[in-house]
Amino acid sequence: MSELRIEPGFRPALYDDVLRRFAAGVRASQLYAREHPLLARSVEGLLAALRPLLQSAPSLTVGIVGGQFVVADTPMPKASAAMGELIKRLKEQQVERISFERGVSQDELLALVLAIGSGGKGDGGTLSFPHIRVGRITTDERRSGGVASDMAAIRRLYASAVGAAESAWGAAETEGQPDLPAALQAIDGLADAVTQNRTAIVALTAMRSYDNYTFTHMVNVSILTMGQARALGIEGKLLREFGLSALMHDIGKVRTPKDILNKPEKLDDREFAIMRQHTVNGAEILRRTPEMPMLAPVVAFEHHLRSDGTGYPVGVKRSALNLGTMLCSIADIYDAMRSQRLYQQAFPTDRILAVLKRNDGVHFDQNLVRRFVQLLGIYPPGNLVKLSTGEVGVVMQTHAPDPYRPRVRVLFRADGSAMDVPQERNLFELAGERAQSVIAPLDPADYGIDPLAMLA
Repeated sequence: MSELRIEPGFRPALYDDVLRRFAAGVRASQLYAREHPLLARSVEGLLAALRPLLQSAPSLTVGIVGGQFVVADTPMPKASAAMGELIKRLKEQQVERISFERGVSQDELLALVLAIGSGGKGDGGTLSFPHIRVGRITTDERRSGGVASDMAAIRRLYASAVGAAESAWGAAETEGQPDLPAALQAIDGLADAVTQNRTAIVALTAMRSYDNYTFTHMVNVSILTMGQARALGIEGKLLREFGLSALMHDIGKVRTPKDILNKPEKLDDREFAIMRQHTVNGAEILRRTPEMPMLAPVVAFEHHLRSDGTGYPVGVKRSALNLGTMLCSIADIYDAMRSQRLYQQAFPTDRILAVLKRNDGVHFDQNLVRRFVQLLGIYPPGNLVKLSTGEVGVVMQTHAPDPYRPRVRVLFRADGSAMDVPQERNLFELAGERAQSVIAPLDPADYGIDPLAMLA
């Protein structure tokens, strides 16, 4: 092949096109099945972007220096959100450079984006191709369980996801479409955390912030939906679709007037009718968002419908609700009821679960509700509780057979004095005269402690 001469001034634009198409291909691999035409189109675009560059040189190397891409020794501009997502994924997999060589095929590029998109789990976790050379950072110090064993990292991940939710909301409000790259980046990290350490990440959803309720609620519903989905055996791209759809479930509220959305008192009939429009508005916004999974507008439209045909949009009948909708609805009700706002006191978990169980499955699928109880327990991990002995401790792990007898870390004696050394105790293993149980939730603010710190 004769080499094509490319003027130096054109090269940065071509390099940027390669990076953008690479990032788009990785995103598409997370959203769509291997055979999906949109994924194929993304990979075709990447190959088309590489072709002129590989005609002018035998290879093209993409590297990462700090938080910046360097292509063929040319530093690229500061990373956008989409580029930042790609850099993050490559760093997580200890990849510091990728060299594309002349002769690279579409199948090789497809295998590469699938491997990067799946966290290096595709094709046995290998990143080896005939015309693509992947250079890994030379260290044996790989992350032990990712964020799984690091509560501080999970806190940072949660805070970052809340920021991404705010970014997605703001874009939908001003531009008519949510910031999808920011949302995908958040979901990617949360999905990994749910897969690696469901207990810790679900416990973190107990964080409550009235000032930031809208965005913490979005993230909490996403985490709780993915937690349920993962317990049902759902993983990979589909798990991320469930999480993204749940994150976007209330996006239609960007069109709800602020005075109604933030009204501290109960809404009147006229105001409630306007509020109910958010399901239709959300579905419309998400349908018009490029690359948004088809599940997302369905969940946005259905999440206030109930199994018996009640709920809203009024008059809409479904022979069966989508599984993503049902999981999101359970998570939505649970998180909304346990959150304290100006017009609502937070309800304890046992009362919330009673609401989910009422009407003998008329509103919610009781098999899914039972699984939700098994996932969380009546007193979820990270909750400060009072024991039947009068002692006070933090729930560390639930036991599905008896949600009132979890594993706890006892911090305070019955007389209120702090223990010198916290005591680990599995209530489920205690029987007879030694039997103990949780009798009530407590407010950690009254004790001046952060229960989540106990999970680290």
